[in-house]
Amino acid sequence: MSTLDATRAELALIVLYLNKAEARDKICRAIQYGSKFLSDGQPGTAQNVDKSTSLARKVFRLFKFVNDLHGLISPVPQGTPLPLVLLGKSKNALLSTFLFLDQIVWLGRTGIYKNKERAELIGRISLFCWMGSSICSTLVELGEVGRLSVSMKKLEKDLKNGDKYKNEEFRAKLQKSNERTLALVKAAMDIVVAVGLLQLAPKKVTPRVTGAFGFVSSVISCYQLLPSPPKSKTQ
Repeated sequence: MSTLDATRAELALIVLYLNKAEARDKICRAIQYGSKFLSDGQPGTAQNVDKSTSLARKVFRLFKFVNDLHGLISPVPQGTPLPLVLLGKSKNALLSTFLFLDQIVWLGRTGIYKNKERAELIGRISLFCWMGSSICSTLVELGEVGRLSVSMKKLEKDLKNGDKYKNEEFRAKLQKSNERTLALVKAAMDIVVAVGLLQLAPKKVTPRVTGAFGFVSSVISCYQLLPSPPKSKTQ
């Protein structure tokens, strides 16, 4: 492959990535929480960027609650333990509620919905829903990582003296475990962000802490959305 072809392929991946509304939302999220970290809750340019980006992100989330409604009624993979099923469905229900209520918050901030006090209350309820969904997501990922760990240990015993890293099934499980672990870290960090936004522990979870955790969580989300690079053709 020539240098031009390689550059063209890389640009195609970037275009594919930026065409996703979810990817643009997460990039804006990283900007938002990075600005929150810099401002530390103090008035100035960084805080203005934080507030304006937060409002802009809500447009990307219009009608996004339908995605989790679909997940709520979709069947789960066979063999999934009932507690994980219930936690997963609870996460879908809470996240869908958050995204729906967030649209009312957007209407309030744009001046379309005139009752500011009601909009603020709805905004707080929506954040509690998001925190609840993050807690459910953390527990789900923790359970799935545990299940994968048990499955991988069993497979190692079956392979005995063979090289486990040459086994396609083991490599697939290892990759899935890594993905689940990353999702676990992100969900746990989102809980801290929610606590910060709700000001449940203002002395410990300051705007700077909230910004730091939110920025790292956003970077993880951006990474998770990266498209898989095309496999090179062997001659």
